Amino acid sequence: MTKLKALTTSLMLLGLTACTIPGGHIEGVSAKDGATNSQSSEELDFDITEQVNTILITPNVLNSIKEREPSATQNQMLEQELQNYAYTVGAGDVLTVTVYDHPELTTPAGQFRDPEQAGNLVDAKGNMFYPYIGRIHVAGKSVEQIRVELTEKLSRYIENPQIDVKVAAYRSKRTYVTGAVSQPMVMPIANIPVTVLDAINQAGGISDDADWRSVILTRDSKEERLDLYALYQKGDMSQNRLLRHNDIVHVPHNDATKVFVMGEVSKAATLPIHRSGLTLAEALGNVGGFNEMTADASGIFVLRASTDANKVADVYQLDASNAAALILATQFHLQPMDLVYVTSAPIARWNKVISLLLPTVRGLDDLNDFENNL
Repeated sequence: MTKLKALTTSLMLLGLTACTIPGGHIEGVSAKDGATNSQSSEELDFDITEQVNTILITPNVLNSIKEREPSATQNQMLEQELQNYAYTVGAGDVLTVTVYDHPELTTPAGQFRDPEQAGNLVDAKGNMFYPYIGRIHVAGKSVEQIRVELTEKLSRYIENPQIDVKVAAYRSKRTYVTGAVSQPMVMPIANIPVTVLDAINQAGGISDDADWRSVILTRDSKEERLDLYALYQKGDMSQNRLLRHNDIVHVPHNDATKVFVMGEVSKAATLPIHRSGLTLAEALGNVGGFNEMTADASGIFVLRASTDANKVADVYQLDASNAAALILATQFHLQPMDLVYVTSAPIARWNKVISLLLPTVRGLDDLNDFENNL
């Protein structure tokens, strides 16, 4: 009778444990049947399976989700902007004016004064003072336009004046390079046009922990995402831009470019996505592979946030029970914040249950032996 009681107690514990151990379940019992009174009807009716897209990884699926590899392309708009580029003077710039054969009108540059110190400063209103002419508005004009205007006004006093205008100091315009670069900096915009590629090179290039596929160009409070991988590695000039005053080029760190590997693997880990990307095979290899004794090779899943507004996630399943299917894992490219989960085989779930029940069963046997000895 005592042994029967112990066996009955063990079976009862087994039924309770199957409901609480991860992976343990009792077929045919719905959530409503096992629910407590404290659970709301909304919790009982919620079914996560209705909120996900389950997709078996096949060659056709890989082709459908494969991102287009960038290639070398020209940027006609950028080339046109570079050809037509002309620096426009702004407040804070310093100009030097040379009037040939008239040293009294030429900006003086003494022995201990460089052109920047001796030049004509453009004031906050965009004006510059010049002899005989007085104040002249120069902001927003190119040096060629300023030269033509000075020539026209001085011709009233000098016959056929020969004038040259240069910018001695560029102070009015700047762009910013921030984030994961060797030397974040404020870069002045001068008479030589500066592109995103130029700016990052002048900042010492991107650092090892940079997310170079998601560089952000902020202009007039609007953000544009640029792919430096396509620009640097593939020569895709469509990712390059001519920089303007107050543009911000930000190279983010790769903190958000990571994936999570969990389940029946040698060592669960969070893995960064390196510059050349990360495949499912590489992710599994980096954590030591899945546990062949406990893992279900047909249950390797990749959970990814769905682009479908009516779904929570897209779940991609790799059936690696056939080893040849692992070649598909080398072609499946992971995306930031993907979750890779390897399920446990049914026998492994059963062993977990037994391992938790074993101490209780042994305790009951010891209690039974003690009662028999009384």
